[in-house]
Amino acid sequence: MGEGQAKIVLTADGSHSVRSGHFGVDYHSVHGAVQESQHVFIKMGLQPLLEKDPPQIRILEMGFGTGLNALLVRLIADQRPDIQFFYRSFEQFPLPAEVIGGLNYPAVLGVSPTKLTSLHEAKWEEPASLSDNFSLAKYQTEFPRKSAEIISSGWADLIFYDAFAPASQPELWEPEAMKECYRLLSDGGQLVTYCAKGQFKRDLKSVGFRVECPAGPPGKREMTRGIKELGRP
Repeated sequence: MGEGQAKIVLTADGSHSVRSGHFGVDYHSVHGAVQESQHVFIKMGLQPLLEKDPPQIRILEMGFGTGLNALLVRLIADQRPDIQFFYRSFEQFPLPAEVIGGLNYPAVLGVSPTKLTSLHEAKWEEPASLSDNFSLAKYQTEFPRKSAEIISSGWADLIFYDAFAPASQPELWEPEAMKECYRLLSDGGQLVTYCAKGQFKRDLKSVGFRVECPAGPPGKREMTRGIKELGRP
């Protein structure tokens, strides 16, 4: 089943998600796509970094999908010209332009549609400067098998792990993938994800992460945060 058969669906907070034609599952929580992304990836992931006023923040995302997470970060970059944002993302199944054009995120967030569409129109496999302080690079390649060829050890301050659930993409939740995430993070860096399965958390611990279980977004009791502690190999 091709990704061209993806369908836009409405979630409970009024924002769109997409039902994957390839996997047959939705990209976001039925309880609300925007509120899920804002809680898991912005509030629990990015916000603690912003409070430290760093000169730069380097984000690696697993699963570019609809571009919602990248859009939310780009809007924050507009408000924080004092910080350079570097955003890198792996996505094996890019969505078609007609699906992207139908998403209501710009209307829900009150921004120009070009803020979203330009993220998707950026060329693959090479960085693009979309503003003075926001750089994006998307890679249509296998993770974790080929990621070492693209991103160096310790590059990421923050990983948004937004792959489809383990039932759909089990290879992206196995210890090998978590080991690669650990390699990619800088000392003190963090991985955040909506997934809270016990085996996943045990696998994070097995490769060196300290694991926290913050409250999840609406409809989900917990989420997961993995921390690469300072001084750990």
